[in-house]
Amino acid sequence: MHIERLDLADPGDRVAGLVAGLYAVHEALGDPGAPTSRRHFASKLEGGWSGERAETWVVGVDGEIVGGCTVYYPEEDNTHVASLRFLAVHPDRRRDGLGGALLDRVIDRARGEGRRLLVGETVAFGPGADFARARGFAPATAEARRVLDLRAVDWASYELMRADAARHARAYSLERWTGPAGEELLDDMALLMTSMNDEPLGDLEMDDHRWTAERLRTLDQGVVSSGLTPYTMIARHAESGEPAGFTRLLVDTDDARGWARQIDTGVIRAHRGHRLGTVLKLATAAWFHACEPAVERIVTWNADSNAHMLAINELMGYRILDTWTAWQLHI
Repeated sequence: MHIERLDLADPGDRVAGLVAGLYAVHEALGDPGAPTSRRHFASKLEGGWSGERAETWVVGVDGEIVGGCTVYYPEEDNTHVASLRFLAVHPDRRRDGLGGALLDRVIDRARGEGRRLLVGETVAFGPGADFARARGFAPATAEARRVLDLRAVDWASYELMRADAARHARAYSLERWTGPAGEELLDDMALLMTSMNDEPLGDLEMDDHRWTAERLRTLDQGVVSSGLTPYTMIARHAESGEPAGFTRLLVDTDDARGWARQIDTGVIRAHRGHRLGTVLKLATAAWFHACEPAVERIVTWNADSNAHMLAINELMGYRILDTWTAWQLHI
């Protein structure tokens, strides 16, 4: 067994080969959800979209890459946390101590960075969850991954549902764009992103995220450099001009394979109670489908305790693909 840190600043063939080997391990896992292109995968090894610093380690046996891990170190907030974004061993090499050796390396490095909490997530049942329990991680949040099959959507019914919800939101107008937000929208988007701090986290010991225009600019740049195209829609209070709510979808322009990702949806507290989340998600799905007719499925994640968003997704026809657990370990 040989473990080494991946130096992504080195553009050489050897590093490219290590990344390719790690991507092959990822593909061997056979995730049934939205596929990750090699470009998107490689970008996640370099750091988070909003600027989190990352370290990636690979483990080799007899010259073959058989596993690896990536850990993020938030620097804008949650500086007590190390986020384990990826830890995987090829299915043919499990139970050889490779995952444990990688985790030991991560814990040692996280402590060296002054981090007190290691967080990560796995499918609720299976090798990943068994490994987390065996290594002392505590379950913090129950989540589910849901999929909307766009081929089965009745778009006329969607329009009727949107019109019904819009009766409660007559004081608001919708705006939309594809790609990064314009400079004139960054402050509005930073404010809208603060609504995500109300997302239920269960027992996960995380602080609120602090959003600024600069951080939003970094996030958008990270999304685009990953090969993803964002579709964003916001609701704005017509009288005051205040941004009130938003939702975003992402599609991989390199290798979508018929999938898109529904990511953030939020409404500012002062503007809740007008069914803006429902209006935004229904309107965005119809707009996105018209722009990306080759996309057949949209995948999204929700905590089991997020009753409001679950109700919207149920209305739209999302169905559970699998269940997940967010874990934490005090180090």
